[in-house]
Amino acid sequence: MTKRIALLYGLMALVLIFVGFYQSWNVAFNIFNLCVISAIMALGVNMQWGYAGLFNVGVMGFTALGGLTVVLIAMPPVGAAWEAAGWELFLSFVALLGTIAATVAVRRVTERPFKLPATIVTLLIGYFVIGQFFGPATSKIEAIDPALSGYLGGLGLPVLVAWPIGALVAAGAGWFIGKIALGLRADYLAIATLGISEIIIAIIKYEEWLSRGVKNVTGIPRPVPYEVDLVEQDWFIGLANFFGAADVADAASLFVKLCYAVLFVAGLAIVMWFAERALRSPWGRMMRAIRDNRDAAAAMGKDVKRRHLQTFIMGCAVCGFAGAMLTTLDGQLTPTSYIPLRYTFLIWVMVILGGSGNNFGAVLGGFVIWFLWVQAEPMGQWFMQTITIPLSEDSTVAQHLVAGAAYTRYLLMGAILLLVMRFAPRGLIPERTTGSAA
Repeated sequence: MTKRIALLYGLMALVLIFVGFYQSWNVAFNIFNLCVISAIMALGVNMQWGYAGLFNVGVMGFTALGGLTVVLIAMPPVGAAWEAAGWELFLSFVALLGTIAATVAVRRVTERPFKLPATIVTLLIGYFVIGQFFGPATSKIEAIDPALSGYLGGLGLPVLVAWPIGALVAAGAGWFIGKIALGLRADYLAIATLGISEIIIAIIKYEEWLSRGVKNVTGIPRPVPYEVDLVEQDWFIGLANFFGAADVADAASLFVKLCYAVLFVAGLAIVMWFAERALRSPWGRMMRAIRDNRDAAAAMGKDVKRRHLQTFIMGCAVCGFAGAMLTTLDGQLTPTSYIPLRYTFLIWVMVILGGSGNNFGAVLGGFVIWFLWVQAEPMGQWFMQTITIPLSEDSTVAQHLVAGAAYTRYLLMGAILLLVMRFAPRGLIPERTTGSAA
């Protein structure tokens, strides 16, 4: 197994080195950084599916929460927005807490025949009270220089602080959602998590006072130097000349990508260490026993729902961590880019190709699938142009084939999934079968 892992990882490294030599090192490291983030997302899904058999299709929702956390932590606060509506927001928050407390109290003191109507009435009253403060507050916030701000901003802290906090925010959302949805099984859980993911993304997309919505938040502070600053530094110019760089600007771009790569690899290593420790522990063996036969595990006294909740929270936290890294790399929050069905499908193909239940397989799958996703379209374009050379320029067939090259990546992903399910259903690096349940 160790030799197989070393061989497959070595081949992936050679492919990236090939891209560096024959395309450019900037392209190679850009792909590498996105591959690392994809691998972390695949690890999160592998924790849920590979450890416990939980079919979560809401990956993008938790990723988006990690991205939103970066904005709320790293962006500077918009002082005018807080001055205009800070007090009303505080009152709406107090009203929200009061509504929750009142609902809990009503449900405790009300007898069963009247418990549901009393709860509904309490929630409706609370909704209207909150709206009295919240609606005017958001209108005032969104009206303040909407072209540049129109939202509250953040806390102005270092952006790296947002990465673990993004994981905690996603974990909190996972706990709340898991308490509601983990009573469902298989396809019902998938439908529930997909719907909840859509709700999370819709909130981020349309609550402009919080995230600027479709206007996007740009200019998120970096944890690495800016290229425009590097090209003016004597030490960097000397370093670029030492390595024989023909263009200092290209060298600065490559240096920034290298800095990101170091940070992302460190993040991947931390997540991988925890994931392996969890998988190899008695807890991990117990989770696999629950996955394989939950009824037998429950009969042996295992609290199946509680263990499922633990695993679900862990996977959500890892996805939130990856989402924070992705937003940091992009330097902006674009809520419209979180497309649940498209990218959730990609993450699942990564886990299936790499090997469900094996963390090294999930990481490899993240690298392979994202690399193919990025390179499939230009490769398809080249292939279509090559086979249509004998045809005339005004040929309808040639134009149709060249135009269809944009869909090569979707065809490739579907073909990979079919081939893996047919010839290697356990993935490139299958799950280890060790020990018995704790």
